[in-house]
Amino acid sequence: MNVLALDTSGPICGVAVLRDKQIVSEHMVLNQRTHSVNLLPMIDESLGEAGLTLNDMHRIACVTGPGSFTGVRIGVSTAKGLSHGSGIPCVAVDALEAMAYGAAYFSGIICAMQDARAGQVYAACFQARDGALSRLGPDQPIAVKELLSGIRERCLFLGDGMEVHRAEIREALGEKAVLPPPHLSFIRPSSVAVLGRDAAEEVDYRTLMPLYLRAPSAQRNRELMEAQAHG
Repeated sequence: MNVLALDTSGPICGVAVLRDKQIVSEHMVLNQRTHSVNLLPMIDESLGEAGLTLNDMHRIACVTGPGSFTGVRIGVSTAKGLSHGSGIPCVAVDALEAMAYGAAYFSGIICAMQDARAGQVYAACFQARDGALSRLGPDQPIAVKELLSGIRERCLFLGDGMEVHRAEIREALGEKAVLPPPHLSFIRPSSVAVLGRDAAEEVDYRTLMPLYLRAPSAQRNRELMEAQAHG
């Protein structure tokens, strides 16, 4: 199976190509350009390096969230457009699962967390054993203090939420907190490709949707203003 994998859910813009059982191209970029500028050229370059075209793909695996509202929309919209034009089915990949999958050979609990601002993160915990993950709870928006209060054992933290709240995590958990350097805590697009290959469910471009754990701030502000206007 050939898979084109896309991730724009966080600070990294990532593309990978999996051919049969091998990752044959992987690109990750972190710069001042928006994901909408980076993504399509990266797709073209990745497919070209792999010696493949879009029509050679069997699946388009896309990280649908949780994460940056704008970033997730860019990736999902791109995947939907490619799928619509080519007829290739899509696979939705969870951002937190993909992040944890990159560290699945850690023995113990993994907490993947994306910064959600205002003292909150989007987080999920997994039990890792011999490269396999078992989910311990759903993705959720949660205050960092509340999240940490429920962790009782040694735990590996990943994601840009870990970087933002590194000091708070260390203060709350001490030596039970495993805090890797930043370059080890991003989602690898190759992980997205493998998860996309192994996923049981395919969807068409009309069904692929972003995973939002809370409404975008613009919507929340609008609802607040409407509530105030109605007394």
